[in-house]
Amino acid sequence: MPSIEENKTLWTTSWDWSAEGDEWSSWWGGTQAMWFGALLPRINSFLPAGTILELGPGYGRWSQCLKDLCERLVLVDLVESCIDHCRQRFAGASNIEYHVNDGRSLDAIADESVDFAFSFDSLVHAEADVLAAYLDQLARKLTPDGVGFFHHSNIGSYRTLTALARVIPGPLRRPLAWRGVLVDVSASRAESVTADLFAAQCRAAGLTCVTQEKVSWERGHYLIDALSVFTPKGSRWERERVVASNPLFRSEARRMARLYARPSFP
Repeated sequence: MPSIEENKTLWTTSWDWSAEGDEWSSWWGGTQAMWFGALLPRINSFLPAGTILELGPGYGRWSQCLKDLCERLVLVDLVESCIDHCRQRFAGASNIEYHVNDGRSLDAIADESVDFAFSFDSLVHAEADVLAAYLDQLARKLTPDGVGFFHHSNIGSYRTLTALARVIPGPLRRPLAWRGVLVDVSASRAESVTADLFAAQCRAAGLTCVTQEKVSWERGHYLIDALSVFTPKGSRWERERVVASNPLFRSEARRMARLYARPSFP
């Protein structure tokens, strides 16, 4: 996976942001379809919230939904141009704060000030050391009953299959991944991360990982991603971890895009 500095360069100078990140929602039928079909049902219990922290907002793809579900939205991104764009995009919103960080630090966030920490489609590219750094800090930044919802990699569970996929010639990888023959290494998931490792990192930080949903992604049926909910120890949300496997996540997306997205979210 690229280093933090390489990621910063990619998202600053190489990526075409003309679609504001909505291109990553196309397989669900659009960003609103993905929000209401995939994300909101999984975090509805924790919203609205007083203060929401979003890590890696990019050009505000999910910020546009989160800003109306909290008293205060704090956006933290490694890329200054992303934060600048969000400032412009949400200039009419008075409840948003903006911070550029170094890809690891939450020093700008006050302790025990965050009711809900959110990251989707960003930290899947973050290796284990970055996730550990954020979790260590969130153990202090979350309120006693605060909750985090992170979308992160689980491709580390397929080390042998990932290594096999990398020896297949590039032009063959994607069609074979579509068919479910290969793990989709083109998705650029962090290969040091698994769902179990993330849960262990939560424990080490003084947090409890309460639910994890291992999901398939756009190409193939392998569970290369995970959606994890965590909370401080002693929180009213604390409970024994429940882990679910959902190889039909990509099927949910196809159904939404085919049947509901166009009439419901034109």
